Amino acid sequence: MTTDRKLRVGVIYGGRSGEHEISLLSARSVLAALDPEKYDVTEVAITHDGGWLAGENLLQLMSDGRYDSLHPVVLFPDPTLPGIYELKGQQQAAILELLAGLDVVFPVLHGTFGEDGTIQGLFEMANLAFVGAGVLGSSVGMDKGLFKDVMLSNDVPVLEYVIVLRKDIEAELERVLDTAEGLAPYPLFVKPANLGSSVGISKCKSRSDLIEGLMDAARYDRRIVVERGVNGREIEVSILGNDDPIASVPGEIIPAAEFYSYDAKYHDDRSQLLIPAPISPEMVTQVQEVAIRAYKAIDCAGMARVDFLLDKETNLLYLNELNTLPGFTRISMYPKLWNASGISYPQLVDRLIELALERKSERDRTEHRFHRS
Repeated sequence: MTTDRKLRVGVIYGGRSGEHEISLLSARSVLAALDPEKYDVTEVAITHDGGWLAGENLLQLMSDGRYDSLHPVVLFPDPTLPGIYELKGQQQAAILELLAGLDVVFPVLHGTFGEDGTIQGLFEMANLAFVGAGVLGSSVGMDKGLFKDVMLSNDVPVLEYVIVLRKDIEAELERVLDTAEGLAPYPLFVKPANLGSSVGISKCKSRSDLIEGLMDAARYDRRIVVERGVNGREIEVSILGNDDPIASVPGEIIPAAEFYSYDAKYHDDRSQLLIPAPISPEMVTQVQEVAIRAYKAIDCAGMARVDFLLDKETNLLYLNELNTLPGFTRISMYPKLWNASGISYPQLVDRLIELALERKSERDRTEHRFHRS
């Protein structure tokens, strides 16, 4: 996109997700990195209840849970009504007024309704450029069970797993427990299929742990993944690009807890990030190549953080998950790995916006009307 004016960027954060608070932290860093000489930024916050709001001092008010001075806004799926509209007035007397036009959207939304393809579908219907993966890559990357199925079909090694449903946990708990215990000896990991930031994840060393873990995970999703535990090192790598992605240097996480739980990530500063990861050059190459293969397999775009488990006993590498909208604070692993690879945080934000516009340009080449020859 060639223009003499500043690029109009919409930054959307918050969301109806267990990762709402992490989104606010990521948004603070993204907003600080957007150069006001290059970008005209419009902020939109989504509440826990799903309301879209805008207004002065938006991020701080959202963080404080004070919405009284904010006003509702909407983004239409109709591409003939581009931009963010403010809702003024009350009920039948309300009118819509254009608040800001948009050239590109930067969704800083982690988890449900932000990382799973739902809001990406809205952006695509509105014919907007947006940072990150599209509907397909977002939804497949988000669902840990479906993602593992796709990885297996692409010869990417993953740990053994089963999918159980919340309704079966509630109705046939004994059968679910038997199925899970038939997977592998303890420990087992239990995870909501569609969530991140380690929310709802439990390491289970006994049947009582397993029951507790299943009940906790079922609070956050109707599909739950039970996975074989492994005594593994946690290796992560960042990916950047669209059709020809590149990989950063890998890093290693030494969690303060038994695994990299929510508290270990965000509340316990004893966790360590080792960048670059102390692994062999051959393992670095394997991590990068497998990560890019996984990225391409789900048609990801823009960015992803790809997480691996490296078995301490066998030195076998397993792909754990791919995060299409990873944590984006300045101390998050995704930008830190790129910083170690020579791309600063502000440069990374600029590049992601460029990739969003590039992806939109490619989408615009697709015809949506059939013409008989």
